[in-house]
Amino acid sequence: GSGVLSSVSGFGDALVLLDTETASGDASISFTSDIDSTYKEYIFKFINIHPATGDALFGWQANAVGGSGFNETITSTAFSAKHSESDSSAEIGYSGDVDQAEGTAYQPVIPYVGNASDESGCGELHLFNPSSTTYVKNFYSICNTYDNGSTSLEYFIAGYINTTSAIDEIDFKFSSGNIDAGTIKMYGVK
Repeated sequence: GSGVLSSVSGFGDALVLLDTETASGDASISFTSDIDSTYKEYIFKFINIHPATGDALFGWQANAVGGSGFNETITSTAFSAKHSESDSSAEIGYSGDVDQAEGTAYQPVIPYVGNASDESGCGELHLFNPSSTTYVKNFYSICNTYDNGSTSLEYFIAGYINTTSAIDEIDFKFSSGNIDAGTIKMYGVK
């Protein structure tokens, strides 16, 4: 009935768009400003991320304030669900090929993206309290891809950046080849 919208309008937080980057054959996309103590959560939304090289892993890494090299230590866990167009395979399971145990590699969020003209990956990464100098930086991502095997792959990945230093830069790239096309939007959560 009436009043439903007003009664639930207090739930959820407002997203504030901070930056939009659109790829066109770029090696990587970096967000090197606006990640600070203004917000306690940052969300990166991936829209039709399309690789130049098929079956590549789309991932991210971070820099602590004053750091360089995008090589912070990450521990993560991952599972996936998949279903093929032909209905020949469907499964859910742990994805040990995209997790890390105190690793410094780029953390995959959209693995095995196909590069045919109709294939891409979409999803989002949530990073919590990156400016904290007390706690590690927790994150999770939920992303889906249309892979080069005509399969829908949904990945659920979570973990933490194992540093108490503030994080102020995030970089995204594929494990091989360029980002042929796609958009990444960065939001702060009020």
